[in-house]
Amino acid sequence: MLAIIDSVALQGLDGQRVRVEVDVSHGLPCLDLVGLPDAAVREAKDRVRTAIKNSGLEFPIQRITVNLAPADLRKEGPVFDLPIAIGILAATQQINYEYCQDILFIGELSLDGSIRGVHGVLPLVLAARDMGLKRVVVPLENAAEAALALDMEVYGVANLAELAAALRGEVELQIYQLEAGEAPAPQESEVDFADVRGQLAAKRALEVAAAGGHNVLMLGSPGCGKTMLARRLPTILPDLTFEESIEVTKIHSLAGQLVHNDPLVKKRPFRTPHHTSSAASLVGGGRVPKPGEISLAHHGVLFMDELPEFHKDALEALRQPLEDGCISVSRVAASFTFPAKIMLIGAANPCPCGYQLDKDRECSCTPFQVQRYLHRISGPLLDRIDIHLEVPKISYAELTDAPPGEPSAQIKARVEQARSIQRERFKGLAITCNAAMGAREVRRFCKPDPAGAKLLQEAFKRMSLSARSHDRILKVARTIADLDDSEIISVNHLAEAIQYRGLDRLFRG
Repeated sequence: MLAIIDSVALQGLDGQRVRVEVDVSHGLPCLDLVGLPDAAVREAKDRVRTAIKNSGLEFPIQRITVNLAPADLRKEGPVFDLPIAIGILAATQQINYEYCQDILFIGELSLDGSIRGVHGVLPLVLAARDMGLKRVVVPLENAAEAALALDMEVYGVANLAELAAALRGEVELQIYQLEAGEAPAPQESEVDFADVRGQLAAKRALEVAAAGGHNVLMLGSPGCGKTMLARRLPTILPDLTFEESIEVTKIHSLAGQLVHNDPLVKKRPFRTPHHTSSAASLVGGGRVPKPGEISLAHHGVLFMDELPEFHKDALEALRQPLEDGCISVSRVAASFTFPAKIMLIGAANPCPCGYQLDKDRECSCTPFQVQRYLHRISGPLLDRIDIHLEVPKISYAELTDAPPGEPSAQIKARVEQARSIQRERFKGLAITCNAAMGAREVRRFCKPDPAGAKLLQEAFKRMSLSARSHDRILKVARTIADLDDSEIISVNHLAEAIQYRGLDRLFRG
């Protein structure tokens, strides 16, 4: 008898329907698995055989042929264990084949018949929903994650025997219901901007960056507070919307980084790769590409401490995602595109010893060493960073006597107000913040007043700015005007935006 069971194979974050065709016929006992399976799928033969026997079911002593169609699509991972087992049971009439129609089956089988959780369940279920399927059977530990896909009937199953009984009509599977509401609840952070003493200019710049989604490069001597400031940036960013949470959760699910008891990512990601990280770990890699640190920071912050110490190819790999909001990864096996709408926060010392800008300690580096160190950050990458910020060393009086800084909650309120202005401005456009504007939107929404236009023209000539730098200054000025609740970009807004490009000459000198 022939049985056909529905499943899905992931291609990056996209899914393609896979039909698991199982034929049981007379002949020498064997199980042939075809359809371009990888090693994990080929090993399913032994897992399925043993799981069926240990679940009190009968494994047929006949010739079994399993075809994973389409045959030209490479199948990977253990997600096909369950549909193969269900296909064998349906083909041998141990379950009701009609009950298996229009249901997606996902899961890995243990030898005792229990159904183990797998990675990438949410993108798999969302892909199935887009294909028109309405019901899905998943491992019990993945049920909460799968239920995030609204308008899908999700059945969480613990073992094969229970599922077989349900498909015979002996018991009824219960639809898994999310206990929490749809919207992610904001979570309190352990850090706060109130912990930062002094550094008023730096906090102002980070407020502007958060309000517009701008990239930031901080330059300062060791211990001046660059890392402390960067780690508090997520506390003033707007909360994730439910749609953004789903996007982030899909990526983390594919990477296997979800928490089982709380599958929905509710906080904006904050990723901190080490400076020895390779380009592949940042952009994504493997024979079949998986998302890297850049994509894992989607809708969040990618903090790269000691930026000049990163490998040059790793730094240059940032160019495309910073410009396009996505990253394309090509390998021999496949080529995928992962989302990467990130805020890049870089921190760097001004020289190899770190003390060139320190007024209390003498720098031991030669001018050549300083320039060689700073030139590790290329001009094209620097051009894509909106705000260049020099973080000074704080004095003893500021450290001990200064009152607590403004708490994150107050700064966040201003940021959210500015973001609401931007959402209203970009209604109907695929843009969520000022930093995401293209050239056309800059010309439309970032028109300075006459005095501001004259100042920008003068700065363009004296600072030898590129066209990209020109547009990014206008974007930052637009954000500063939004924080002031001003529709007009005045000369004061542009003056502040221009001063955030002060490191161009230092890096290019």
